[in-house]
Amino acid sequence: MKAVLNGTVLAEADKDDLIQIEGNWYFPPSSVDTSKLEKSPTEYTCPWKGEAQYFNVVDGGTTVQDQAWSYPHPKEGSPERVGQDFADYVAFWKDVSVEE
Repeated sequence: MKAVLNGTVLAEADKDDLIQIEGNWYFPPSSVDTSKLEKSPTEYTCPWKGEAQYFNVVDGGTTVQDQAWSYPHPKEGSPERVGQDFADYVAFWKDVSVEE
């Protein structure tokens, strides 16, 4: 599967390596092109997953705010709820197309 913004591939991995949580596909950290992401100051804490780290997507001279996020330190018990550890896996928001 691929995460694509304006024709640029941001992440690519086999579907079996992704984790689906609440309708969002989370890509393994090693599959993400981190050169296209910059940390965002946006703060969010999920009641059961914990504190999220948001990222802006940078493609050339264009920056798209808060289009990716991860949970660097998932809340205790949340990996068991999901069925595996999802620390640092990256999900993408609506402007980014996730396709097979």
